[in-house]
Amino acid sequence: MEKESKHLEQGIHQDFSEEMTYGDYLQLDQILNSQKPLSGHHDEWLFIIIHQTSELWMKLILHELNAAIASIQEGDLEPAFKMLARVARIQEQLIQSWDVLSTLTPAEYMQFRDQLGHASGFQSYQNRLIEYALGYKNHHVLSVHKHRPDLYEQLEKALYSPSIYDVSIQALADRGLPVDSSRLKRDWSQNYQSHPSVEEAWLRVYRDVEQYWDLYELAEKLVDVEDKQQQWRYNHMKTVERIIGYKSGTGGSSGVSYLKRVIDHRFFPELWSLRTKL
Repeated sequence: MEKESKHLEQGIHQDFSEEMTYGDYLQLDQILNSQKPLSGHHDEWLFIIIHQTSELWMKLILHELNAAIASIQEGDLEPAFKMLARVARIQEQLIQSWDVLSTLTPAEYMQFRDQLGHASGFQSYQNRLIEYALGYKNHHVLSVHKHRPDLYEQLEKALYSPSIYDVSIQALADRGLPVDSSRLKRDWSQNYQSHPSVEEAWLRVYRDVEQYWDLYELAEKLVDVEDKQQQWRYNHMKTVERIIGYKSGTGGSSGVSYLKRVIDHRFFPELWSLRTKL
């Protein structure tokens, strides 16, 4: 004991790795004790765990998306392929989660919905950060987080940063493909608007895959991510419609009506329109 105290006083590092358990490493006590149902209803556990696990997957999506953006900005495209492929696989997990939540019937949900107060998935700041990273820039949602200056600052920074599609378009220009300057220097806080020069640049990539293989691979990885994101949005909308119909959301959103509107939004429009012209 005296020897151990002496070591601690001298600042000698103690290695406890051999004593660490699976639960310690994953902090399972904290995670598995973070479910706090308010109603006592059996199905509230499902509702809480689905949303908690979804937020964990979203955290990993942001980790991968932000790294992919940085990689593309540095002109190193290949690492981004693996990151975006992983994002698409994570999105598949999130899509499947709606099937689990859809086992919650309207009658069951009504047993504890009032306990949620104004809490709503519409307030998920990680979902907004993902949308910002993909290029769907919604200013209105910032006001939802004014009570949390730290989150507000994080979201505002993401709002005014280039999306993964913005940096991909810059990659086209860096390879000598003609892209209009209005697409390279613009207000990043605004939704991207399609442009003929960008479509033409991507068409060149698709027509000469051998020369532009890395850009072609990047484009297809982006299409995968958008396709999965739209599937997630659709399944989200159908699950909400199945459980609450056309009621307003607990956070004050228009619910299904809002979710239907965003399904038509394109993150990477030219990557879809070019397919008709090939």
